[in-house]
Amino acid sequence: MAKINRFEDLEVWKLARKLAGDIFWLSQEGSFSKDFELKNQINRASGSIMDNIAEGFGRANRAEFIVFLGYSSGSSTEVKSQLYRALDRKHIEQEQFNLFYSTTDRIGKMLFGLIQALKKSPVRGLKYKAAEDEVTYDLREDADFNTEN
Repeated sequence: MAKINRFEDLEVWKLARKLAGDIFWLSQEGSFSKDFELKNQINRASGSIMDNIAEGFGRANRAEFIVFLGYSSGSSTEVKSQLYRALDRKHIEQEQFNLFYSTTDRIGKMLFGLIQALKKSPVRGLKYKAAEDEVTYDLREDADFNTEN
């Protein structure tokens, strides 16, 4: 079982953080930097992926964590759509699109796996354990939320 004590321990959060940073720098280049609406929207959506993972974890309640992971998943899908707009507007090349789309798709799969693992976890969250000062989720090792796929 993997023990998760902090949201920063989650591989999906780490990858989402990297994606948000990479998208920020990508959107600062060339014509992308002048498309303020799309630049701001894709940066908000990519940041929302990592932020919702953190916020959900901080709710100290498994059910709410799952809801916020769903929001993260929605944001990852939004980023995919915005990548298409960036490609169509010729702000990015096909190779860049493929790389960012693949990373975003991987995050979506990891989020789905984490949601499935949480649904099977016996830990309900800090709200239900007055003596604990942190939340630790015991997640099955065979869950597909930490994979390279």
